[in-house]
Formats: sequence, C-alpha cells, structure tokens
Amino acid sequence: MTLAAATNENLAHISNVLVYSSMAVYTLAFFAHIAEWVFGSRSKVGRTAAALTGTAAAAPSVTVQVKKQGGGTAVLDKPKIVTRSAAGTRNVPDGPGAAGGTEKGDLYGRIAVSLTVLAFLVEAGGVLARALSVQRAPWGNMYEFSITFSTVAVGAYLGFLLARKNVRWMGLLLVTTVLLDLGIATTWLYTDSDQLVPALHSYWLWIHVSTAIFCGAVFYLGAVGTLLYLFRDSYENKLANGGNPSSFARSVLERLPAAASLDKFSYRINAAVFPLWTFTIIAGAIWAGDAWGRYWGWDPKEVWSFITWVAYACYLHARATAGWKGRKAATLALIAFGCWLFNYYGVNIFVTGKHSYAGV
Repeated sequence: MTLAAATNENLAHISNVLVYSSMAVYTLAFFAHIAEWVFGSRSKVGRTAAALTGTAAAAPSVTVQVKKQGGGTAVLDKPKIVTRSAAGTRNVPDGPGAAGGTEKGDLYGRIAVSLTVLAFLVEAGGVLARALSVQRAPWGNMYEFSITFSTVAVGAYLGFLLARKNVRWMGLLLVTTVLLDLGIATTWLYTDSDQLVPALHSYWLWIHVSTAIFCGAVFYLGAVGTLLYLFRDSYENKLANGGNPSSFARSVLERLPAAASLDKFSYRINAAVFPLWTFTIIAGAIWAGDAWGRYWGWDPKEVWSFITWVAYACYLHARATAGWKGRKAATLALIAFGCWLFNYYGVNIFVTGKHSYAGV
C-alpha cells in the first residue's frame, strides 16, 4: 500500500469516527431538548394568563387600584385581551417557546443548542475528512449525501438562531430527524471511500449537487414549520370553537409560535429557496448535456426533480391565492417535500436509471 493510499484510508477512518461521535453528541442534545420541554411546562398561573390572552371575547381595558402600604394607590392594568381580528382569522400571540418562559427550561434549552453546535462542528469535520480521503467533493453516493445533508440542515437552523430568529422550538424535532438520517446512513447506506466514474468528474458536481443539498435542507426546515403549523392551527381552532384540548396538547402546542407565524415562516423559506431549486434543475440539465450528450432524457431522477419543482410551484401559487391559503396550501407543501424525499430515497434505492451508477 502506498503512502497516499494509507493516508486516504486513515482519513476515511477518521471521518467515520467523527460521524459516530457527532451522533453521540446529537443524542445528548436530544435529551437536553426533552428536558427543556419538560422543565419548561407551563405552571398553573402561566396557563391562566395564556387563557386570558387567548380568549375570543373582547373586553375593554380595565384598571385596578391597589392600596399601597403607607398610603397612596398603585394602578395596575388588566392583562391585555387579544380578540379575533376578523371572521376566519385569529390574532393570537406567539407562545413562549419550548422553555415556557421558565429559567430552568431556558437553561436546558441553551445546553441543547450548545451541544447541537458541538455536534455540528464534529459532523462537519467528518464530512471534510471524507472529502480529503477521496480528494473530491464528498457527494458521490447516498451515504456522503446524507451526512452532508444533515450537516447543512443543522447549519441552516443554527444560522437562524445566530440571526436571532425565534426557531428554537424546532430543535427537538430537528435533532431527532438528524439522528434518524445518520442512523440510516451509517447502517444501510454506508459505502467505502472510492473514486467517481468518469461522468461525474466535472466542476458541475460542486455546483449541481451542492445546491441540491442546500435546497433539500432548507425545504426540510420549511416542512417542519408546515407540519407544526397544522397542529397549532387545529389547536387554535379547537379553542376558538369552545373545545377543550388535552393537557398534553396545551402543554406542548401553546408554547409554539402562533399558527400565523408558523405559516409565514414556512412560506418565506420555501419561497426563498424555490429559485435555487430551479437553478439546480437547470444546472443538472447542463451537466447531463456535457456528460451524456443530451439535456433531458426522462431519467427517473430528472422526472422526479421536475415533479418536485411542479409541486412547490403549485404550493407557492396556491399560497398566493386567497382561496388556498392556510391548511390546503400547507398540505401541498408537505406533498412537495414528500416528492423531494422520494426523489432522494425512493428513486435512488428502488428505481434504476442513469443516476444509479454511484450505488448507495
């Protein structure tokens, strides 16, 4: 074995160790996020205040005079009553987040984020080591794509936190799915480091695949927001109609952002990344023209990439149409992300085409 081959083998081993180490740290972050939700459970006083601010009955502002010791009075304002702004719409404040506004919950939440940052850095090191071991972009097979995808998804989430966006509520679901992704990658999708077939030796690999990974990661964050929007919207509808949600639903769903906030978050993310997904498809067509002598050949991967594009285009059009806002448009968004998932897992594993040469 030459020195270069031995070095590459060592780097591949280091990559594996780092990926498994990141899974261990993500697991710790998972438990910290659970602790944040548990210890951030709202107290009875907090629930009473939430019920006051969430009532649908309008009431004027009321002041209460309280006698102070030593004479004089202090004026206290009654908690603000939030009313339905119009028929079919709600003016509901955002929940306090997973920490529930409690000091202990917030402490565990900060620990969870810190562990997520550490796991992200360790996993990113694993991706880099994998790239160095093969001296190419680490996106030549499903294993490499998976570990890069989860890294980018966590990086996007941390980027929102760094920009001081209110997204910590998605931390538990994100870490859970990242662990699932890495578990599948290391258990069923793992492939030894190897060189690519000649068709993939192109600078388009860096352009086309990197944008596909980034789009998928951001689409995933949008899908999380959309899914939670559906749950929160049902919860708000039940309260508005005089229903009595379970104590578990109250404890969890009342701490999420309002349905309107989740809807806006998901829509903006999907709308922002859609042009980049359009570019991804165009870049893939140009690469196909260079590699295979045709820009479009009805290959399964090409077809499902286009189906995903059409699904997201339908969602964005529906979201911009008054009659399709809300739950109908959100369902379309989840169908669109389902198309993206099938394009990745289903087409690569179960369907044979020109994109099958890289194996799993």
